[in-house]
Amino acid sequence: MSARTAAASAVTTRRTFRTAAATAVVAAVAGTVLMPLSAYAAPATGGAPALRIELGAPVPSGPLTRGGATESFDLTVTNPSDKAAPFHPWLLGNVGSPVALKKTDVVFKVDEVNAPDTASFIGQQDGGWQGLFYPAGKDASAGFEVPAGGKLKWKVTVGLGKGYPVNSNAFELRARTLAKELAPGGDASIEFKAAPATGPAAKLSTHFEDNGTCDGAKDASLCKQLNLWYRHEGVAFSSDLVTRLTVKFPGDVKNPDTQVRVMVDGKWTDVHPDRNGDFMLPKMPKDFDGVSADTFALQVKLGPKTQITRPTLVTLQAGVALDEKKVEYISTTATDFKLAPAKQATAKPEQPKAEQSKAAKPAGSTATTTQGSQTASSSAVTPVTAPAGGTPQASGSLAHTGSDSNTGLYAGLAAVLVALGGAAAWLGTRRRGGAARA
Repeated sequence: MSARTAAASAVTTRRTFRTAAATAVVAAVAGTVLMPLSAYAAPATGGAPALRIELGAPVPSGPLTRGGATESFDLTVTNPSDKAAPFHPWLLGNVGSPVALKKTDVVFKVDEVNAPDTASFIGQQDGGWQGLFYPAGKDASAGFEVPAGGKLKWKVTVGLGKGYPVNSNAFELRARTLAKELAPGGDASIEFKAAPATGPAAKLSTHFEDNGTCDGAKDASLCKQLNLWYRHEGVAFSSDLVTRLTVKFPGDVKNPDTQVRVMVDGKWTDVHPDRNGDFMLPKMPKDFDGVSADTFALQVKLGPKTQITRPTLVTLQAGVALDEKKVEYISTTATDFKLAPAKQATAKPEQPKAEQSKAAKPAGSTATTTQGSQTASSSAVTPVTAPAGGTPQASGSLAHTGSDSNTGLYAGLAAVLVALGGAAAWLGTRRRGGAARA
C-alpha cells in the first residue's frame, strides 16, 4: 500500500468514527441510547489522567421524600497538572442496586457556578439511571476544558419523583467521566437517604425444598421434583419479581438437554429456555397478593438429546430480580442433586423363520413356523403427576435448553466519543454486575 493510499484510508477511518460519534450523541440526547456502565474510553489526550472530582455536602440535609423537596450540592473538578485537560462528566445512580429506575424517578438539574454555560439531561439503559451535563449549545459529546492548575464548579440538584421505588431506602450518585480523565481515586460519590413511603423496605429470601422423585419416575436421578419458596418482608416491591433458573453441569458436559416444568394452576407447564439456556419462571406479584402460596413446584430432568450417560451432579440456582433486563438479584439460592437419562429398552431382532420340517408333508403343504415379534424400543418420557393435592397429568416432553451460561444485565452497546484534540473512541461491552472504574 502506498503512503498516499494509507493516508487516505486513515482519513476515511477518522471520518467514520466521527460519523458514528455524532449518531451515538443524537441517540443519547433523545434518551434511546446511553453507555453501559462498564464503558470507558481511553484518555482523550496523551499522558496520565490527572483530574479529581469533589462533592460537597447536600443542602438542606436530611432524607429525600418521594415527590418532595430537592437538595443541592457542589461538584468541583480540579486539574493539578500543568496542561489543560478535557472533562466529560457522568453521574450514575444506584450502581449495583437491584432496583431499576425510570427517568421520572429522579429529579436532576445542573447549574454552572464557576464554569461555562451548562446543559444537562437524564438517560436510562436497562433500568440504570444516568445523568450527564455538557457545554450549552453543543452536543453531548462535547466536554469541558479544565485549565492547568485550575478548577471548575457546578451546583447539582437532585430529588425523588413520586414513583421512586418504595423498596429502596437510599439514592446514590457516583461522579465519574465518560473517558478515563480521572486520576486513580479521583471519582466521588454521595448518598441520599430516601424516606420509606410506608413501613420498612421490602426484603426477600428464597430457598429450595427437596420434594423427592417426580411422580411416576422409577429412579430419583431420572427426574427431580422441588419447591422454590419465597419469604417476603416489609412493604410491596416496586415491580413484580422475575425469577431466573440456571442449571449448571460439570465443564465436560457439552449438551445436557435440560428440561424444566413448573406447576401452574394445578397443571405441569413446560418452561422453555431463553437464548442463554436459562429458564424464566412466571412472575411473582410484587405484593404476593393473589397467589395460593409463596412457592413454585418444579420438575427438572434430562431430555432425549442429552450426552450424559450416567448419574451426574447438577447445581440448580434461582436468582430473583426486580427487572428482567437489570439482572442484579435481590435473592439467590442453590441446591445440588444428580440427574441421569432414562435407560432405553433394547430392541429384540426378528427371529428367522424356522426351517421347514424335513418330514414328509402332504402335497401342497407350505406350513412354516414363525416365532418372535419385534419389541419396540422406548425412550418416551415417563408419566408424571402433580404433587400432593395436584391433578395427575399425562406425560410429555419438557423444555429443551441451550447453553448453561449466565448473561449480564446490560445489553452490549457500542458508542464512540470524539473528545477535544482528536478522535478518541470508546466501545461499551456487555455488563453483568458492577460498574468499571473511572
